[in-house]
Amino acid sequence: MRYSHSYSYFIRIIRSRRIILSTGFRSLSSSSTKPNNSTSRSSSSSSSSSSSSSSSSSSSFSGFDADFPLSSLKLKQPSPSDDSSNVVFKEISSIFYGGETGTKPDSEKVNGAKKFDGTPEISWLSSISQSNTFLRRKKSSREKKQKCVFEFSQRSRFDRLIEICAKVLGTKATIELFGKVGREPGLKGYTTLVEMCIERARGTDDNEDTAIEEMGKVFHLFKSMREHGLELEEQTYRPLLLYIIDMCLVEEFQFFCDVIKDENPSSITRLGYYEMMLWLRVNNEEKIQSLCDYIAENDGEDTSNLRESYLLALCESERKKEILELLEIIDIKKLSSAESVSKIFQALGRLLLETVAEKFLLDFKTSDHDADNITNFIASYTVSIPNLSVEDVITKFKDLHQQVDVSPSSSSYEKLILHSCALLKLHVALDIVDEMCEAGLTISSEVLHTILQNCEEAADCDLVPRVFSTIRRFNLETNDEIFRCMVDLFLKMKDHEGACKMLDDLEQINLKPTAGMYNAIMAEYFREKNIRDGVKVLKHMRHADVKPDSQTFSYLIRNSETEEDIVKYYEELKQSGVTPTKQIFVALINAYAACGQLEKAKQVVLDPLIPVKNLNQIKSVLVSVLASHGQLSEALLIYEEIKQTGHSLEPKDIMNIIEHTQSDGELDRLLLLLEELNDTNYWNDACCRIILYCILNNNLSSAVDLCKLLKDKFQNDELVMDVLFDKVFSLIEESETKHLRTSLELLSEMKNKHGLLSSEECYGLLSARANATDIHNAE
Repeated sequence: MRYSHSYSYFIRIIRSRRIILSTGFRSLSSSSTKPNNSTSRSSSSSSSSSSSSSSSSSSSFSGFDADFPLSSLKLKQPSPSDDSSNVVFKEISSIFYGGETGTKPDSEKVNGAKKFDGTPEISWLSSISQSNTFLRRKKSSREKKQKCVFEFSQRSRFDRLIEICAKVLGTKATIELFGKVGREPGLKGYTTLVEMCIERARGTDDNEDTAIEEMGKVFHLFKSMREHGLELEEQTYRPLLLYIIDMCLVEEFQFFCDVIKDENPSSITRLGYYEMMLWLRVNNEEKIQSLCDYIAENDGEDTSNLRESYLLALCESERKKEILELLEIIDIKKLSSAESVSKIFQALGRLLLETVAEKFLLDFKTSDHDADNITNFIASYTVSIPNLSVEDVITKFKDLHQQVDVSPSSSSYEKLILHSCALLKLHVALDIVDEMCEAGLTISSEVLHTILQNCEEAADCDLVPRVFSTIRRFNLETNDEIFRCMVDLFLKMKDHEGACKMLDDLEQINLKPTAGMYNAIMAEYFREKNIRDGVKVLKHMRHADVKPDSQTFSYLIRNSETEEDIVKYYEELKQSGVTPTKQIFVALINAYAACGQLEKAKQVVLDPLIPVKNLNQIKSVLVSVLASHGQLSEALLIYEEIKQTGHSLEPKDIMNIIEHTQSDGELDRLLLLLEELNDTNYWNDACCRIILYCILNNNLSSAVDLCKLLKDKFQNDELVMDVLFDKVFSLIEESETKHLRTSLELLSEMKNKHGLLSSEECYGLLSARANATDIHNAE
C-alpha cells in the first residue's frame, strides 16, 4: 500500500506542478534577500502554514510527511515487486509522458522544452546569502577539480558508451537499445543516466516543463533498476536529492524519499543527511531544531547512524551554537567511520573551534585510537582553517602532532600537499614531498599527477625538472600518465631536448617510455617547422628500444621534404608490421601534394591496405587537397564518385571546395554543396563565402537571397551584419571599386527587401573605402 499512498500524494503535486515550479524557480532569486522559514514552496509561505499543509497530507504520506522526521519511520523489509507497484509506475509514467508510457514527448508536446546539448557549470546555490553550506560545497567541488587526480575516468568503456548514447538518443531509448543487445547499463550506467537528467533539469533556465520531464525520467530509471534487480544506492539517488534540495522542492523531496526508502529500506539513515540539508536550505528553524532535539534525546544504538547523518549535515552549516551543543552530547569516537570524524574536524577548523579540536584529539590519543586516523584528523582540521597561509597551516599541523605525540602519515601529508596545490603554492607542496619521502613515507602517483597539473595551471612549468629529480631520488611510484604530463610541460617550456633527455633517463629507474611520449615531442618539433630535430626523435626512440607506432609514421610521412623520404617511411611502416591507419593515408596524400606530386597523391586512394570503412573519408581528403591545388575539376569528379556510393564529404572538405571555387557559373554547384552541410559553424562560413562569391561575380539577387537565409537562421539582425562584415565585406580589397560598389548595393537591397539594417560603421566604412578608391583612380 505504500506505493498507492505515494501515488495519490504525487498526483496532487503533478496537478499543481506549474504553480509549484514557477513559484519555486522564482524563490531562488528572492530567497537571497528575504529569509523564508517555510518547509515547502508549493504549499506554504511560513512555518505555520507549512506545518498545517504537511499535517493535512500525513494520511496519504504516512511514512514521510513534512511534520515527521526520518527518525519516525519504521524500518521494514523491501516489499515484493507486485502488480500494484507496477501500476503506480505506469500511471505516473503516463502523467510525465502525456499518456504514452515510457515514450519521450516531442519538443512540441512539452511547452517551452529546450534541447539540452552541454553540461553547464552549475553553482550549488548561486545567490542565497544564508546558504553558506552550499557555497562551501561549490568551493569543495572546485578544490576537487584542482586536486584532480586523473582526467581520464576509471569508468569502463561501456559506461562511457552509455553516456554518449544517452546524449544522442535520450535515457529511455538508451536503456532499450542496450537491452536489445543483451547488455544492461548496470549501477554505474544508471547513475550516469540519472546525472544527465539532473544536469538537463539544472540547465532549463526556469523551464518547469523540462524539469518535470527530467524528474519523470529519473523516476522511470528507478523503476528500470528495480525490474533488473539492481538496488537503488546513494550514488544513484544522490544527484536527484541534491537537485530537489537546491530547488527547495519540499513535497517532491518527501515523495522521492518515500520511493527510495521502499526500494532500499537500509537507505533511511543516509536519507537523514539529505533531510537535514533540506531544512538548512529552506532555513526552516522549527525543523532544524526538531532534528537537533532528536539527536540529543535518542542515544540508542539503533538510532546512532541516523543521528550521525543529521550531525554531519549540520556540520556543513555555520550553526556553531547547535554544533557545539550536539558535540557535548555525542561521543564522536563512536561514529561509524574515520571519514565521518574527519568531517567533524573539518567543521571545527572552518568554525575556528581550536580548543574543541584539541580536546577531541587528546581524547582520541588517550583512548589509544589508531595513530593514522589521528594524524588525518589533524590534517582535516588544519587545512580547513580559513584565511590561514599555507606556511601557517603547516606550522599548526606540526604543533598539533607534537602536542598529541603522533607522527604524520602519508595520507595526512598528502592532505597538506593537495591543500598547497589548491592554493597554487607548488614550491611548498614539493617541500612537503621531500620531507615525507625523507621520513621514509611514500607519495601516491595520483598526488604527483595533481602537482604536475597545477604546475601547468600556475604556469610554473620550470618545477618539472625538480619533480623528476624527486622521482629519481626516492624511486617514487609513477605511471605513463605522469610522464606524458611531464613531457607536455617540458614542451610548454620549449625545452624539447629536456623532454627527450628525461625519457632517455627513464631506463635508470627501470621504466620504459612509450611511443606516445616521443610522438608528442616529435609533433611539437614539426609544428615549429623544425624538421631536422623532429626526425632526430626517431633516433631517440630506437636507442630506447621503443617501436614507432602508426602515429609516429604519420608524423614522419606528413613532414617529409622529399618523395624519397615519403616512400622510405611508408616502407618502414609496412616492414615493421604496424597496421596502417586512416591517418597514414591522409599523411601520404598531403605529403605528396606538398612535394608537388599530385598524381601520386591521387594514387594513394588505390592502395589495397586502406581499410574499406575509411576509403570515402580518405577520398574526401583528396578532394580537398586537389581543390586547394587548383585541380577543381578533378576534385569534383572524385566528389561525384563519393556521392554515388551514398556518402558525403567531410564538412571541412566541402568548405575547401567552396573557398577555391572562383570562376563564374558555379553558383548552382556551390548551393548544392551548402545544402550538404549540417554543421552550423561550417554552414555559416560557407554561406558567407558564397555571398562573397556572388559579390565578386556581380550576382546581386542571389547574394540578397543568401543574406535572407542568414537572417532567418540567426534571428538577430545585428548579429547577421556583424557576421557579414567580418566574413564578407572586410575581405574585399580596397582596390576593387566595382566590388565595393556591389557591396553597397547589397546593403541597400537587404534594407529594402528584408528590413535588414546595416550598422552605420559598416556602411560608412564601405562607402569611405569606395570613395577613396575612386579618388585614387581619378588621380
